[in-house]
Amino acid sequence: MKALIIAAGYATRLYPLTKDRPKHLLEVGGRPILDYMIDQIKTIKEVDEVYLVTNHRFFGHFQDWANNRMAESRDANRAHTGVRVEIIDDGTISNEDRLGAVGDVQFSIDQREIDQDLLVCGADNILRFPLSAFADKFKSNPAAHICVRKIEDPEDRKRRGIAVLGEDDRVIDFKEKPEAPASHWGAPPLYIYPRDLLGRVSEYLQGGGTADAPGHFVEWLCKVEPVFAYRIEGSVLDLGNPESLAAARAELGA
Repeated sequence: MKALIIAAGYATRLYPLTKDRPKHLLEVGGRPILDYMIDQIKTIKEVDEVYLVTNHRFFGHFQDWANNRMAESRDANRAHTGVRVEIIDDGTISNEDRLGAVGDVQFSIDQREIDQDLLVCGADNILRFPLSAFADKFKSNPAAHICVRKIEDPEDRKRRGIAVLGEDDRVIDFKEKPEAPASHWGAPPLYIYPRDLLGRVSEYLQGGGTADAPGHFVEWLCKVEPVFAYRIEGSVLDLGNPESLAAARAELGA
């Protein structure tokens, strides 16, 4: 299994903090946000390589991050220990010419000729549940999988991808940021796609699918392939705006 971390956005909602620095390298609890995701990925023994796709503007920042972690590899507490991270430059330089999350997935598949099961993660969340449990769910049923968690606030549901679940937690409907959410199951950006479905990303894009939010691809995919949900037993700290970043720092330290 390969892992792909999507980190090519420009985080305009966090300006000026992210005007010249990727939000994934902002610190929470004395560590870059990205380190928390790497720590989680390295617990999945099937993952033999991690790719991180970013834009040209922040490519050097992530290369420095990776090089610094490699230089400190003798410290077993460092997040990179035990997993190789390769940084991919998608060539974009602004929010206006970005490829979008789905576009970056396809770009990475093409650039690295990925032909294995693929774990796709956003890089701006701190997971308070074991990601390895999600991988175990996929191993027991190697179809496309997403994660879901219960969203209590009805207004918050309108800002997320919302899944409707059927028998055996199959996703029978999915909408990205729906005006009238059909359930309380919100989906953070965590997906596993089996290798034989990776060609569906290109099919979706060539058919006119939006390349932006990854939930739009799930919305299309669940109509043409079985997609299943893993119910998160824990929480997710979503660090998309100044308020959520401040809350995470209050909980974990600045």
